[in-house]
Amino acid sequence: MIRVLIADDQALIRTGLRGIIESAPDLAVVGEAATGREAVELTRTTRADVILMDIRMPEIDGLQATQLITADDDLAGVRVLILTTFELDEYVLRALRVGASGFLGKGATPDELLNGIRTVASGDALLSPKATRALIARFLTSGDPGPQLDATVLDVLTEREREVLALVALGLSNQDIAERLYLAPSTAKTHVNRAMAKLGARDRAQLVVIAYQTGLVRPGDTG
Repeated sequence: MIRVLIADDQALIRTGLRGIIESAPDLAVVGEAATGREAVELTRTTRADVILMDIRMPEIDGLQATQLITADDDLAGVRVLILTTFELDEYVLRALRVGASGFLGKGATPDELLNGIRTVASGDALLSPKATRALIARFLTSGDPGPQLDATVLDVLTEREREVLALVALGLSNQDIAERLYLAPSTAKTHVNRAMAKLGARDRAQLVVIAYQTGLVRPGDTG
């Protein structure tokens, strides 16, 4: 059973999300938060697996709440799925930088919501290839590209892992990577998982950010 915490300052939205989530036999809502601070507190007390996090909330916003959750070693297994009004919201990349596992537009269908929760709960990032490319191209070329990382942090990777990391950052799925490199999909997934472990990345979304911040991949690259 995947335990879900809903964090949104609008009661009507929380009620709607609860109804959709509780319609699925493998999902359960374990709490609702109306502020960012309450989201952090409830994450610790409910032991939720996935937090549906709105960005704009009172007290502290969803970005600050996400950062507090992902920085807490006791909450290492918690995944944050950002809810946003616009798919290319200006805050999305910032959310990924502070540890979110992906994002979902508030216009998503119920099935997309349920599958999104399952996706991030499994450790995968909810970032489509198109969204990945668009986000990175838009925001890493903006006036605030975020902190850069020394390229030597990638020295822990094998040549194949670096190659796979670059393809992840370009938005390719494990299946796409397998076809590009003539590998079995399971082998491609193993390389992705090893790269995450070596780089201390929580999930695939963090790998995308690391690849760009180290300069392994640059905005405009197409592979």
